[in-house]
Amino acid sequence: MARDWSAKLDDFARELERTLGENLVSVAQFGEAVRGGLRDDRPQLDLLVILRDAGPAALRPVGRALAQWVKAGNSPPLIFSERGWRDSVDVFPIEIEDMREAHRVLCGSDPFDGLSTSASDLRQELEREIRGKLLQLRAEFAAAEADGRALSELLAASAKTFFILFRAVLRTRGETPPGDPAALVQATAEAARIDPDAFDWVLRKLTGGKAPGLEAFDPIGVRYVEAVEQLAHYVDGMKDG
Repeated sequence: MARDWSAKLDDFARELERTLGENLVSVAQFGEAVRGGLRDDRPQLDLLVILRDAGPAALRPVGRALAQWVKAGNSPPLIFSERGWRDSVDVFPIEIEDMREAHRVLCGSDPFDGLSTSASDLRQELEREIRGKLLQLRAEFAAAEADGRALSELLAASAKTFFILFRAVLRTRGETPPGDPAALVQATAEAARIDPDAFDWVLRKLTGGKAPGLEAFDPIGVRYVEAVEQLAHYVDGMKDG
């Protein structure tokens, strides 16, 4: 099955390259399907596309191919102009560093060559993102807590986002995030002084281990949210460190 997804990606990248010609700078795959470590029966195929000109007229030739790609259940590619991509380093440093760490160039040049982010921009985005994601988690948790199945789905889905933020926390400390999810949780927990066991259920769920079904008002969910709150407090205090 992995070969099937890889072949689909390569075919799509070649179609973009053939259609866009000299306007195409790079097509790269990024995300968990490249990083590995998390079980996913139908991995999300995340693509970054860099063009010299990303205006509406320049994209028109590949409109049909993009529509078919999305219709097949894939996420729309992230499409940047070459200049817009370079200008994004201070806006999306978390995402850029996460993509840099786990990407595969499908055609064109490596979009991360010569691209650098700053520790200050990374910390500022991290604080903003952890606050926003915590607010969202609180609301979604309150709505899902009374339904064990909904609670299970919420924790599993949100953990993927928080793992990205875990990696950002370690980068702001000058550390290289571990690739193994369990090691990532342990390293972040030690750095931020939070309870690593609060993420034991999601680790089992996302890595193919035995994760029991959650009950309504399950304390596992409460511990998870409390640990995220503690992480947010840690990130907030980093600016004073």
